[in-house]
Amino acid sequence: MASAQAQQINVADLDLPQLAEVRKQLEEELNLLSNSFTQLRQAQAKFKACIENVRQVSPKNKDKTVLVPLTNSLYVPGKLCDLENVIVDIGTGYYVKKSRAQAWKHYESKVNYIQTNLESLQETIQKKQDNMNFLLNIMQSKLQAQASGKDSSK
Repeated sequence: MASAQAQQINVADLDLPQLAEVRKQLEEELNLLSNSFTQLRQAQAKFKACIENVRQVSPKNKDKTVLVPLTNSLYVPGKLCDLENVIVDIGTGYYVKKSRAQAWKHYESKVNYIQTNLESLQETIQKKQDNMNFLLNIMQSKLQAQASGKDSSK
């Protein structure tokens, strides 16, 4: 049974075309990670907005007319009658009735969970950016060495 061990390669030993390929891969990874970071930030902002919406359910707003979302772009007027419970979207089209305190706790835990993921993702992005900078420095030094080698042969 052969064990699959990761092989480490010193990027300084690679030639320029190979370095360019590694650079391309790093750029793709950085783009993917950055997009994921942006999407997580947007999700976190939505959950923070949900917390604010739960706060708006208070006795001062009883029987006031509010706009109730049916879809992302369709709202209908409605009245706020039940001040103790709210409907919470728990994902994939499922909704549950929760008390305001439970809903607030639910959304707060989502915000905190995403924050933890954002911090981890930020560390990963920083490491990839450091790798990219290191790679670019190696490429630049190899290009300079190549250029000075050509200049001395003239």
